[in-house]
Amino acid sequence: MVIIIAAISKNNALGKDNDLIWHLPADLKRFKEVTTGHHIIMGRNTFESIGKALPNRTTIIVTRNKNYFKDGCLIANSIEEAIELAKEDDKIFIIGGAEIYKQAIENKLVDKLDITLVNEEFEADVFFPKIDLQEWQEVSRENHKTDEKNKYNYSFISYERKRE
Repeated sequence: MVIIIAAISKNNALGKDNDLIWHLPADLKRFKEVTTGHHIIMGRNTFESIGKALPNRTTIIVTRNKNYFKDGCLIANSIEEAIELAKEDDKIFIIGGAEIYKQAIENKLVDKLDITLVNEEFEADVFFPKIDLQEWQEVSRENHKTDEKNKYNYSFISYERKRE
């Protein structure tokens, strides 16, 4: 199963200036729990904004640069190649950025969307593709209120691709 995991705002904002816009510890904790032990696929810019391979996961970086190398990471020149490298894993996570999400959705490479919806609108320079409810069906939702650690209301929402 190929799963996109992303935190987005009500206006589909993902980030600004190659960084996250908000700090939501509950989302970071959930991301770690869900992705640990699995392959994570990301674009080069996303990898460089994180700055290192994440522990206890196999990192696959998608880049057009045939000579790109990062110690401890696998390199792929397309999303399809990245998925092929991870094919033995029962859950493959695509973790960004915006262009990788867009290509994966448009090319129907994804089975599930695992979204943290931050219930605010933010100024951003990168956005998540609009979720087409003709193509995706919401299968679960957990709503959470602001608390001392998490400054925004947020929801964990899972969508699965509708069967044709």
